[in-house]
This record gives sequence, C-alpha cells and structure tokens, in this order.
Amino acid sequence: MFYEEGLGNVDELMAAYHEKTKHRQKAATATNPLSSPFHPPPPPTHQTVVNTLKTERTSTKTFNPPGVKTLSSYIDIPKTLELPQKEIEYIWRLRHASDPHSLCAIIPKSTYNRILKTATQHPQFVLPLPREGQGAEIHFLEWTFPTPTTATVLFTHFAEYRLRGEYSQPHTVVTHHMDLAEPKGLVLLQGHVVEGRGITVDEGKWLLMCLQKFYGGDEGNDTRKKLLQQFTGGDLRFEVEELLKEAEKIV
Repeated sequence: MFYEEGLGNVDELMAAYHEKTKHRQKAATATNPLSSPFHPPPPPTHQTVVNTLKTERTSTKTFNPPGVKTLSSYIDIPKTLELPQKEIEYIWRLRHASDPHSLCAIIPKSTYNRILKTATQHPQFVLPLPREGQGAEIHFLEWTFPTPTTATVLFTHFAEYRLRGEYSQPHTVVTHHMDLAEPKGLVLLQGHVVEGRGITVDEGKWLLMCLQKFYGGDEGNDTRKKLLQQFTGGDLRFEVEELLKEAEKIV
C-alpha cells in the first residue's frame, strides 16, 4: 500500500495547473511551446513552484546541466561509426562499467523517436518510486535539450522541487546521445546517480525504466498516455493513485 504523505501537494499542483490552463486557453497563440523563453522563478514558495512548473513546461533550456557531456567526450565518433552495432554496444557498456554510480543503455532509433516525440509534448512529469516497507515517494522529471544531438532528463525529489523550484538539485541526470541515430540506428544513453542524494543506482534504474515505459517504450498503453496528457494540461482528473497502479505494472 502506498503512503499518501505529500500526495496532497500533487493534487494542489494539478488544481493550479487546471486554473492556469483555462486562462492560457483563452489567450492561446500559435507559438511553439518549445521555443518560448525561460523565465526564472521568484523566491521559492509553494505557489511559486506551481507557477514555475507551468512556465517551464513551455520552455527549453539551452545550457548544459552540470555533468552533461556530448558523445565525443566519451568515444571517438568517427572511429565508432566504422564499427558494427554489436561492437558499439559492447564498447559503450564497457566504457561505463567501472563507475558504480553510472547508468548506461542502448536504445533503438525507432523506440527513441517515440520517446523524443512524447518528450517534446510532455517535457515534465512525475513518477512514483516504490520503497520496500515504506510505500512510494514521488519524483519530478524534466526534459532539457542542451544541444541538437543531446536530450537530458533531470530527476528530482518532488518534495524538494516543491520547496525550492528551479533551485533544487537533481539526484539523477540521464543524457541521450543522438549522434549515431541516423548512421547506426542507435541512441546511446548515459546517466549518473549523485551519491548522497537519497537514491541508489537500482532506484535510478527503476525511474529510468518507468520513464521509458511512460514515454514510448510501451506503445499500446493508453492509460499512461492519458496520464501524461492530463498532467501537461493541468487536468483535475489526473489521479496519483492511477499513476501508482501503472507504475506497479512495470516489472
């Protein structure tokens, strides 16, 4: 059974989204939401966090978050392009095997294209993290696009984000490198779980798996699509309990 501590804050968040969405619909324009400028939040209060979430939903950061590197920082791209897929996968996993806090994966281009399309439509979301004997806690995720060939996801404790907004510190940073997508059909994923931030590597892997399932790894799941749409639109019908049930199915 999941505990409900803090879930009321998510409900309040959705209520605020709903109200702001009504106002935004009245003043809707054809502006591309991904090209809207970023507006730094005022000193963090609960209402500030709600407003910040709504504002940042329609913006994309253009700087590299701390620790984010391009693919050329890890491998020699021209030489890698000469290798078959299997060798590229082996080299990429070996490259990160010595770091106990790293996350590493190889995603087929077709799967990643679905994930990316969903990410541009829903750049922010919340995911539950089950904890044995303690229920689950909510985590906030945000997509950023630092360069044309990288897409980064920042995972933060929702409780911290609610209090500190943009000034909160992510516990896990995951970057998708798209440099090899066209020539090799592969997207290389690299991430890092920050030590001392209250998340283990296995828990980071769980959140990453949930991310992939909700954002496109499971095409036929209409419930997950609905939850994303409701959260993005500030729909008051968004239910945390339904989110928890969907997360429980991911094993």
